Amino acid sequence: MNRLEGKVALITGAARGIGGETARLMVEAGAKVGVADVLDERGRATVRTLESAGGEALYLPLDVTSEEAWAAAIAAILARFGKLDILVNNAGLFLGKDIEAASLEEWQRLCAVNLTGVFLGTKLALPALRDAARESPHGSAIVNLSSVAGLVGSTQDPLYSLTKGGVTLFTKSAALEFARKGYRIRVNSMHPGTIDTDMGDQVLVTRARNLGTNDIAAARAQVIERLPIGRMGTVTDIAKGIVFLASDDAAFMTGAGLVIDGGITAQ
Repeated sequence: MNRLEGKVALITGAARGIGGETARLMVEAGAKVGVADVLDERGRATVRTLESAGGEALYLPLDVTSEEAWAAAIAAILARFGKLDILVNNAGLFLGKDIEAASLEEWQRLCAVNLTGVFLGTKLALPALRDAARESPHGSAIVNLSSVAGLVGSTQDPLYSLTKGGVTLFTKSAALEFARKGYRIRVNSMHPGTIDTDMGDQVLVTRARNLGTNDIAAARAQVIERLPIGRMGTVTDIAKGIVFLASDDAAFMTGAGLVIDGGITAQ
């Protein structure tokens, strides 16, 4: 039996990148998946790809900062698949500006996606996750995408680090609350290092700017030089970890953080 056989998952920011790869691996592992994003065309294309591979998937237009959009997305996935076992709060923004350069508007947008989106998803998916947990030997699961920047300080984007640190501690607190209430919902966080994605490219652009150049290749080389494992991460590296946390293989894990960073925080 596949490790997610019979499970239903909702993944935000799933049209591409880490979210898209997580959707692919979850379908491969036997899950039915709701692909949620604001990128409608890309999201629908992702669903078509999953379906062409024999999976069951549904595109869900979702602005994670909107309570109404969350309610509609959850209603749609319940109408289609009948339950919800797994929530992956993956959608996020990277600002790439110093404290002095960032505007209040930019900060509020960063908070809306990286913090409010996680809160709303957790709150509004909670009833469905709690219902599904009653029928599952090991309950339901939430995986929140934090970052290594949610564990240690970021030289490139202190405000991003601030939001991801919030996700880290929210994860632990939510895990304890749900355990106290007997909901049988595990909550864990994922902490990627520098990954080869669109957001990873933004990090490299910011690093190059802070070095006083436009040389992205040099910035990439500098990042790789600092990584003990000798390469940047891939979306598959992170998606495999998310699938693990969402599966019953992680049945004794809650309030924990899984770090997949090529060794950068070990230094």
